[in-house]
Amino acid sequence: MEIERAFEESKGKSARAITALIVMLIFFALISVYAGAVKFGFFEIFDPANKEIRNIRLARLLMAVIAGGGLSVTGAILQGLLRNPLCEPYVLGISSGAALGAVSAISVGIGYTVFGFGILPVFAFLGAAITLFFIYRIAQINGRLPLQNLLLSGVVIGAVLSSVVIFIDSFSQSQTLHSVMWWMLGSLQVFDLNLLFSVGSVVAIGVILSFMFHRELNAISLGEEEALHLGIDIERVKKTLFFISALITGAIVSAAGMIGFVGLIVPHFMRLIVGPNYKVLIPASFLAGAIFLIVCDSLARVAISPSEIPIGVITAIVGGPFFIYLLRKKSKV
Repeated sequence: MEIERAFEESKGKSARAITALIVMLIFFALISVYAGAVKFGFFEIFDPANKEIRNIRLARLLMAVIAGGGLSVTGAILQGLLRNPLCEPYVLGISSGAALGAVSAISVGIGYTVFGFGILPVFAFLGAAITLFFIYRIAQINGRLPLQNLLLSGVVIGAVLSSVVIFIDSFSQSQTLHSVMWWMLGSLQVFDLNLLFSVGSVVAIGVILSFMFHRELNAISLGEEEALHLGIDIERVKKTLFFISALITGAIVSAAGMIGFVGLIVPHFMRLIVGPNYKVLIPASFLAGAIFLIVCDSLARVAISPSEIPIGVITAIVGGPFFIYLLRKKSKV
């Protein structure tokens, strides 16, 4: 395929880009450990007396890597399958479906963990999967999937589901649910290490499975006729990758809440840097997404310290204008 040949010709450039992203990830990760209301000297963070704060920040850092990387990969997958740079879990309402699934579980008394395992990702995944199914079906007309229908369906359904979440919260006596408004705006604070482990495992599996479909994604992103000519079962690949997208989104939302626009911004810029080949785009998007969310979280913690801005507010401030730019650019084509 043309994309594969182009990749072979630019291996050096791609390798340098991935290496640079790894170095940047390490650099910003170190900064993140020191960012917060409590200030430390360079070596003080390693003092046993500061163990509790250090562990909290390290867990938060890990959540930023998991959420940022996972959402970016999901955005790249959806953009490739639907062949449109405007698609990502938050815009399409998938995150709202995941949030409703998780909140519904909490409202009926199901905790974050059961027998030591994070159970919320299961309910969040079901919410995300059902939402994605309905959006896809509603937007489809005579076998076609018009962009306007897809975006409109996603935005409307996402708004409705978010309203249902707020409705559930307003009638709940649970102290946990009364923090839903903050959770809906996104938070990387880790309250349960078992949930963090569960979410991290699900996202890691999802990203690895996505990478295994890089050839199919390359073909579909060029056009369905091209993919059919190469003998790819398009419907099977779509269903599998939609399933994986819902799985990753549901897991992340169950632990970090609704963080928008990460999957919109990062894959777009990574395509400009490393090209459209998904063999490179998926790992590059994961690394860049992790960096992006680490930076956003650091800003959220220090901007109005000692108070904290919900991280979803930071990503929306950056992503909202970018979405409008892409939408106007797309409408002119």
